[in-house]
Amino acid sequence: MKKHHFILVSSLIFTLLFYNQGLGVNLALFGMALTALICYYFQEQFTSRTHLVLVLTSVLSCFAFAWYGDFVSFLALALSVLFLQFKTQENKLKVVQVFPLIIVNAFASLGRILMFSQWLPERKIHNNLAKKIIAYFVIPLVFLGLFLIVYSFGSAHFSSLFTDYYLDIDIWQLIIIAGLGFYISFNFWNYWIPEICYEKNVLLDNDFSDDAKIQNKSTFSFLDIDFERKSGEITLFLLNALLLVFIATYIYEQFFEVIQTSNLSADTHERVNAVIFSIVMAVGVLLFYFKGGFNFDEKAKNLKRLSKIWIFLNAVLITSTIFKNSEYISFYGLTYKRLGVYAFLILAIIGLFYAFLKISKQKTNAYLFNQMLWYFYATILLCSFINWGNLITNYNISVNKGVEPKFLSNLNFNDDARREYFLLHSLDGQFIESYREEEIARRQKDPLLSKFFYYEFVKDKK
Repeated sequence: MKKHHFILVSSLIFTLLFYNQGLGVNLALFGMALTALICYYFQEQFTSRTHLVLVLTSVLSCFAFAWYGDFVSFLALALSVLFLQFKTQENKLKVVQVFPLIIVNAFASLGRILMFSQWLPERKIHNNLAKKIIAYFVIPLVFLGLFLIVYSFGSAHFSSLFTDYYLDIDIWQLIIIAGLGFYISFNFWNYWIPEICYEKNVLLDNDFSDDAKIQNKSTFSFLDIDFERKSGEITLFLLNALLLVFIATYIYEQFFEVIQTSNLSADTHERVNAVIFSIVMAVGVLLFYFKGGFNFDEKAKNLKRLSKIWIFLNAVLITSTIFKNSEYISFYGLTYKRLGVYAFLILAIIGLFYAFLKISKQKTNAYLFNQMLWYFYATILLCSFINWGNLITNYNISVNKGVEPKFLSNLNFNDDARREYFLLHSLDGQFIESYREEEIARRQKDPLLSKFFYYEFVKDKK
């Protein structure tokens, strides 16, 4: 099959699945269809374990969207299928280039669709059967259709033979769905990669080139290498001293100072925000000093030692923040944001670990971003597979924290646990609960292709 075959087949599948339907199981089926097409027709290009992992995650994310249908599961599905397609078709390019290419092609394809010579092959018909079909059927039917239209205008009775029928098709919806399916399929199978992506791909390599290893250029024209190296050592020494003092005061306030419960929320938010900015700036400092020649500079040993101490101290800061977030949860219970803080802090520790490896193994700055992209993707997958709303509800009920009716009614996919708790304690979530119950009833009435399976397993309200 050629590209135009994939485009047309995918467009047809999309139209059949989405015509007269809402978003639901049909998107999961479309994702599965795209995954199956990639696996069947490009299996010889599956050269690494990454391809097999992406096939598995694509299938699982399709099931997750068919079950929940929320934004996170949609994002997991989209990233999984796009990563699989990109790694299969453009294995030499770094996956991080997917994101700018999505934006570029979203606009470029509006014009590229009209460049038929680029995606529709020009071919002469050599098959006698095809010639007979065109000569004996297609051409006569075209002329017959034209004359039927002409004669229909001349006789009302003749026209009624062909017009007194009603076809139950929403033609405008069909055109829009078919057009959208064609646009999505065209972007997916016939995306455009600007030449600059190939030229600059070397900048995203994990390892330095041989030339970069021997070149040690200063960042600023007015400072030579020795001054910049010494500046880095002084900067990191002062930053380590400052961070050490901050950690000492941070730990003292956390474990030894008595904090009023009323101030715990504000204090926690302030400290978490401070840690977030600290980690971002810490990684920025490391990337600034170890973007090039200092990775191979034999005189930069002190700079590397100070950088590793800096990484260790930031890891200590993150660990203490995890304890602070846990203390906050013990007082007020779980929320999406508090779980998000855990996710960020864990990703931050992983990022510091790879920053340490970057310095130790003399890797490029792109190495850190290439590695963290996969952990970010894994986080999206994990968030899409687990029912966090139900987890939060059950935990908070078990510890009797964060069980306000409005709060529980505002959580997603916790309906059985929420109903049971409200019934047991005669609670009322007011408008939010009513809206949630209406949504459940509406979702359960959706046609098959528009359904999300989670709602099919929600028990009837007592």
